[in-house]
Amino acid sequence: MAAAVAAAVDDSIVYKLSALLEEVRPNSAALRAASEAVDAVAGLIRRVPTQQATPEAVTGFVRDLGLAGEKLAFTFRPPEVVRVAGSHAAGAVARPDVSADLLVRLPKECFHEKDFLNHRYHAKRCLYLHVIEKSLRSSPLIQKISWSTFLDEARKPVLHYFIIAATEIAELPGFYVRIIPTATSLFNVSKMNLSRRNNVRAYTKDGINLPTPKYNCSILEDMFLEENAEFISSSVADWKALQEALVLLKVWARQRTSIYTHDCLNGYLISAILVFLTVDSAGSLINRSMTPRQIFRVVMKFLATSKMWTKGLVIQPTKKRTITKEDMVCFLKTFDVVICDVSGHVNLASRMTKSAFIELQDEAACALNCLDRCRDGGFEELFMTKVDLGAKFDSCLRINLKGNSKITTSSFCLDDLAWRKLEKDVQSLLQQGLTDRTKMIRVLWRSTPSEWNIMDAIKFRKFWGEKAELRRFKDGTIAESTVWESESWEKHTIIKRIADHVLIKHLSLQKEDLILVVDQLDFCLLVGGQDPVSSSGALFEAFDSLAKKLRLLDDVPLKISTVQPLDPAFRHTSVFPPEPHPLAYEKKSSQRLPNFTATCMRSLEVMIQLEGSGNWPLDPIAMEKTKSAFLLKMGESLEDQGMFVTASEDEVNVLTSGYSFLLKIFHERDGDGKAQNGLSEDKELFLRSQHSSMINGLHGRYQVYGPVVSFDWTFSPMIIDINNDFNLKDEKEINENFMLSRKSYEQNPHDIEPAMFLATSYDKASEAWTKHSPSKLVLKRMASYAKSSSELLTNLILQGQSGQYTWECVFRTPLSNYDAVVLLHQEKLCRPHQVLFPAETPTGKLVICGKPSKDFHPYMPLNKGVVKSLHDAREKILVNFDPTTYFLRDLKSVFPKTFKLWYDSIGGDAIGLTWENSKKRGRDEADETMLDPASILKEVGNVGKGLVRGVYLLKAPKLQ
Repeated sequence: MAAAVAAAVDDSIVYKLSALLEEVRPNSAALRAASEAVDAVAGLIRRVPTQQATPEAVTGFVRDLGLAGEKLAFTFRPPEVVRVAGSHAAGAVARPDVSADLLVRLPKECFHEKDFLNHRYHAKRCLYLHVIEKSLRSSPLIQKISWSTFLDEARKPVLHYFIIAATEIAELPGFYVRIIPTATSLFNVSKMNLSRRNNVRAYTKDGINLPTPKYNCSILEDMFLEENAEFISSSVADWKALQEALVLLKVWARQRTSIYTHDCLNGYLISAILVFLTVDSAGSLINRSMTPRQIFRVVMKFLATSKMWTKGLVIQPTKKRTITKEDMVCFLKTFDVVICDVSGHVNLASRMTKSAFIELQDEAACALNCLDRCRDGGFEELFMTKVDLGAKFDSCLRINLKGNSKITTSSFCLDDLAWRKLEKDVQSLLQQGLTDRTKMIRVLWRSTPSEWNIMDAIKFRKFWGEKAELRRFKDGTIAESTVWESESWEKHTIIKRIADHVLIKHLSLQKEDLILVVDQLDFCLLVGGQDPVSSSGALFEAFDSLAKKLRLLDDVPLKISTVQPLDPAFRHTSVFPPEPHPLAYEKKSSQRLPNFTATCMRSLEVMIQLEGSGNWPLDPIAMEKTKSAFLLKMGESLEDQGMFVTASEDEVNVLTSGYSFLLKIFHERDGDGKAQNGLSEDKELFLRSQHSSMINGLHGRYQVYGPVVSFDWTFSPMIIDINNDFNLKDEKEINENFMLSRKSYEQNPHDIEPAMFLATSYDKASEAWTKHSPSKLVLKRMASYAKSSSELLTNLILQGQSGQYTWECVFRTPLSNYDAVVLLHQEKLCRPHQVLFPAETPTGKLVICGKPSKDFHPYMPLNKGVVKSLHDAREKILVNFDPTTYFLRDLKSVFPKTFKLWYDSIGGDAIGLTWENSKKRGRDEADETMLDPASILKEVGNVGKGLVRGVYLLKAPKLQ
């Protein structure tokens, strides 16, 4: 059976991977059209006439290289070789990046023997490209020409040519040809020694020339670019499985924006790593018998766990190896990561930083886990889910260095680009300041815009000791340390304060130059300027005290064995945890009373389990009556101990230590807490207790957690396996339950239940939370809101606030999304202070307005002249009363099929209405609603008389 299940899973994965490859790989006709476009551009370049090239054409670029006034003019000659390279040559094009690389070999006659010194090569390289750009500008074949950079190195520009004929190819949206200069045999390789040669004379320390390995590698890279491109493309071109694996790797990397960047991965480097794993020096870890999926796994395992990285990788086959041990030692001393090319002279990973490699290994390890643990081999998680900076990291910091003295007083380019050095400086400062408070720190400069004018200067944009004192620690040691005091609910802002301090001090920044995204949404959790979670310690103490007293009760027929809290406040997931109420203390309490307090009070559910007994009645009604008798007896005993208890046959609430606790008894009927018929109260309590334990465990592992999902709810069950409990048999059972729930899809695809299928170890049939709600319509709207909110948050994190789109917008649903809106009197809500944004008057027709009721007020006075006694005041407390909840219940009763209600259960003063479709309403009701929707809405106002401030009609219902 297990083998059959595994085979079915494999078939599903293979099908999905095949569909993905078909989707991202252009068809043969599109590739032929691209090839024709590339040939056309190559022909134009070959025909550029000989002419004089002068540096005045690229003045700003030359100035920033430190060559202003230098003699750089030369006679332009057509390139020696023009050839296709990259993914088009290797047969591994992966949309959306469908550009083609065209390598243009620079003629030796255009350069002097010593042009490798002081950026003269880079200046002439740029000037050569400028002549090509100017000459092709007027060609009728060219739609547009733009400048960019080679692998984000600003001193190495490239040209992008957009071809008119190619832009019409639907399979290749945004296609262009990238012109990349090469410098084959241009200079003597011995002049580029990484450890000894200084080729930028201005790069000194205390008057002594320093080696320029990054600069030297920049030129060597161009000198051997053709050889490396040929080796990679020839290794991949006739190997279908390797091509498909390369496409999968590109898709995986592009979905992770913080590793598909200038200091980590790109398509060229992914190809090089893949080819390395096929050569004998790597042990031929990849062979021709492997499938694309197997190759993908091998690469992930190699990235995550291989020890070969510490020794450096060498792409040269063993028999052709020319690189010496001394050369490798030099590479490893100079660069964080080493992938030595086929020539033995170039480190293909020269731009990769240590922090980027650590993140790459982390992502690869996560990918391996997904391959083994996730549904369908992690297909959704690996290839379909975008993981940007905002989703990957807990805090994101933007640093504006424009005009900063660290930039303006230094050369833009010496051994390396100035902002690359600043990247390292910022990384070092944050690592020293934050120490072991962080698992990972990544510093990324925002790259040069994809289009820029080469006439301008080399552009850059934004970068992604006084506090110390002596302290004695518990082990007796005395050390210099820094104290960052904060409230418990502000601890997540310590990182912000440390980052502000070290960067402002060491980088000469102003506070406004730093924007750290960490607490921008905290405002929605604050009440009276602080987070109510600050009083959670008192809540847990109150519960512990109650639980202890319950267990010690000796006048209840059965001993209490278990007391478990069920409210979200006890698992740290309540938006507004309850605060102590001055009237909820014991009778002998000496609490000082305020002038006013809340009238309504939320009770926190507590599940009680009694010791086993065979005397429980079998009849369900008698069972519930017996439970009520037990609860009433417990309430009576606790009241004798000084607690205030409100009791009825339906519920018993105990007010103690400032809180109200609603007691519930769970009786295990058949050994696993499952009822025989339907979702009974016992079964619901069992499921909720399991859920509470699971979320508490998750909170223990991750103090701050907030999963972000992209998910196909219609055709996939969400399997929640926090403790890795599931095996293949469990997954088979879950899938069978899921398919059973989707039997109605073919008959009615618009109204399937449950719309969300959540499977856990204690609920494999998704009966606990989503059996009846949300509906498919509600889920669709939730998904739409989640998508737009995610996009907004990503933009706010990476770009900052812009115009009307602010952090608050995440919690503000436009009222125009509804067909009608009901506004409530805020002063008649049970917790008016929890209304984040009072509703504005909607744009629509006012159907009815109402005055506030005088019968209810959310606050009661406790002044001595007003309140006769504490007992009288306690009698006025409304436990678990919420006028909005009762209003909504009445509306659903009066209008069960007329409209759908949308409301903020946490704290809102507006209710949205959307008309149900005519089929669901029925013909007669649909006709009535169509003819006179205003009368329906007037009745809505009458149902909520005293609470409703106004009802507005925005859109009339449509007959479907």
